[in-house]
Amino acid sequence: MTPEEWESLCDGCGKCCLLKVEYEDTQEIDPTSVACRLMDPDTCQCSDYANRCTHVPDCIDLSQADILSLSWIPQTCAYRLLAEGRPLQWWHPLVSGDPETVHAAGISVRHKTISEDELRDEADLIRYVVDWQL
Repeated sequence: MTPEEWESLCDGCGKCCLLKVEYEDTQEIDPTSVACRLMDPDTCQCSDYANRCTHVPDCIDLSQADILSLSWIPQTCAYRLLAEGRPLQWWHPLVSGDPETVHAAGISVRHKTISEDELRDEADLIRYVVDWQL
């Protein structure tokens, strides 16, 4: 797959841009409703995608990652679906032809998050754990 084809798999849901809580005792990872400071809450896109790893050193470059080893990758993620040999969902922009279907289907985090810049204390992150269908 070319880099452009790989990038086109992103459905624009924004779920991978959510901060996560990892529990020390179980290593379980839960998503929160707190988004990376670079995520635009209206588009669910990174505001500086080309330089994101410079601004956010722990940002994961999915093109370099073993998708199936990342337990926090959402079940709806195209990268996960293809790695598991499953088809893309009807709302995926490559299937629907419309980048808005991911939002219309309620799959994205559009308008459901706060920026990490609004988080007063990192210790408060646990208060923002969500049980969304990820």
